[in-house]
Amino acid sequence: MKFLACLSAFALVATSSAAAAATPCVTTAEAESIALVAMPEIIRQTGQACAAMLPATALIRQTSGAFLAQYDSAANRAWPQAQAALAKVAGPDMAPLLQSEFTRPLLVSLLAPALVGQIQTRDCGAIDHMITLLQPLPPRNIAGLVVSALELIREKQDAGVLDTRLPTLDLPLCPAQRR
Repeated sequence: MKFLACLSAFALVATSSAAAAATPCVTTAEAESIALVAMPEIIRQTGQACAAMLPATALIRQTSGAFLAQYDSAANRAWPQAQAALAKVAGPDMAPLLQSEFTRPLLVSLLAPALVGQIQTRDCGAIDHMITLLQPLPPRNIAGLVVSALELIREKQDAGVLDTRLPTLDLPLCPAQRR
């Protein structure tokens, strides 16, 4: 769960909590697209961070192959929707900046290290085990799990049931989209 939360915390880059209240909301599908865009690099960097703790055959340590190729492909397909969602949340003044070809690599290059830096090496075995169990699912399903888990964490935090230091989905998810 911690890894799933970590994977999607990249949503923090899109907007701050204060700005989120004053911006349009994103649909679940849009939030999943944003998650998908960052996933390939987060997976790669997680593998690098866990290299000393896991055997070279561990799935999370693979630097190429079918597993990562499906995430790269899904990220490419998700980018137009993610880009539109980020533009919607950022507002009309920032929207033109998001049309640059440099937006996606910049977003991913800033986000992935921040998230992967939160990984404790003692958790690498559990992370690889979770990734191995989730491998048969399509990347869009994994993004849906991440978005749902983060939304659930946020709801529990708002109710005072969970530690507020856990990462949450900090995108303004449309109320009708909340589960």
